[in-house]
Amino acid sequence: MLKSKDLLTLMELDSKSIARLLKLASTLKRRPKPLLKGKVFAMIFQKPSTRTRVSFDVAMKQLGGYTITLNSNDIQLSRGESIEDTARTLSCYVDIIGARVYAHSDVESLARAASVPVINMLSDLYHPCQVLGDLLTIKEVKGRLAGLTLAWVGDGNNVCNSLIIGCSLVGIMVKVACPNGYEPLQDAVNFAREHNGYVEILEDPKDAVRNADIVYTDSFVSMGKESEREERLKVFLPRYQVNDDLLALAKPDVIFMHCLPAKRGRGYR
Repeated sequence: MLKSKDLLTLMELDSKSIARLLKLASTLKRRPKPLLKGKVFAMIFQKPSTRTRVSFDVAMKQLGGYTITLNSNDIQLSRGESIEDTARTLSCYVDIIGARVYAHSDVESLARAASVPVINMLSDLYHPCQVLGDLLTIKEVKGRLAGLTLAWVGDGNNVCNSLIIGCSLVGIMVKVACPNGYEPLQDAVNFAREHNGYVEILEDPKDAVRNADIVYTDSFVSMGKESEREERLKVFLPRYQVNDDLLALAKPDVIFMHCLPAKRGRGYR
């Protein structure tokens, strides 16, 4: 199903793989089965987490497996052990490694050194599992994926990058509205276009949202970007705030999505 043992960006998947994953996820959501009975999933957290931590923990238990939560400050990484040595050590004990990190290079280093599969639970460049969950939600609400239009409003960040990749593989057109200098990764855009995906990078949110089926936004100040807070708020507000006036330009049955946590009254109203 995967082009490699790891899931780091969504580029490891193809259209058929995503279709199979979403079908399996829908089935297991209704009727969990012990497909991972006895398996152990080690989760490394450099960043705080609520939804990612709880969802993986609950999912493993529902599938018959176990989780070990490892805050980076509590393990030998905090005392200078290399990521590669950590990966090799964990590979001796567990079946899967997940990591929620600041730098994408850290999860890449884990994957290269580990002999077991590594899952990116969030990095500064990509958030693949968030997008797989989003695609399942869109399919549940809309009844389909192919032919829909998703408008992203705001920072071309990690979620935006993975959405561009994921949407290109399932036939969702993506229109990204962002200020100059805050565009999504060119690697993600190139991948989408090489796989027959439609991606348009715009500056005006109105152009992106007009006739959209889904409108998606995120915090303008992501974890690790706190030092840029004041500058970012000046750039993004009020123009890139999702509000009733902006949503009125979308289709009547538009759905609004946010990957959370949300800064209420800032990114949307």
